[in-house]
Amino acid sequence: MCLRLSIARLLLGLVLAPLPGLSLDRDAVLQRMKAQRPRDLQVLMQKPVSGGVMTLGIYAIKTVATDPQSRRYRLWEESPDDLNVYYESVRCSPSRPLRVKRTASAVYVRTINPGGAVADRNREDHLVWWGACVPEVAGTDPALLRQKALDLGFSTLIPERQEQLPALAP
Repeated sequence: MCLRLSIARLLLGLVLAPLPGLSLDRDAVLQRMKAQRPRDLQVLMQKPVSGGVMTLGIYAIKTVATDPQSRRYRLWEESPDDLNVYYESVRCSPSRPLRVKRTASAVYVRTINPGGAVADRNREDHLVWWGACVPEVAGTDPALLRQKALDLGFSTLIPERQEQLPALAP
């Protein structure tokens, strides 16, 4: 499930009520948006994008009661002109580490290889998995976590793959 908030909605719902004749300053809006970040947000990645910086963070990490190896969390994706909050989950099991990512059109089940090779194509998956499963290393370059993965019992030899399923109707 994805909650999309545009800056206009953010302004209306979180920041201020528009006043007649009020001119909106983009920098002020961005500062107010940053001030609305959840208190437990852990920044996983920041990268330059057109018009500013994109921030990816994780918060509200909870263990799933029916499966202590699984976590549910919220992913905060903030860019200069948009804010998206995604509800996702991971499985932290050494035998089958997974990330389940949902979009409006599909559900992606991705097998992760903690401590394995990290490239641009899988960096976000690794950052999110480590942030949810081992929060004390959140935001650390996952390419540097091979020994940590071995210490936690991961083989670092798990083949990464992705399954794509259709999204369920709301």
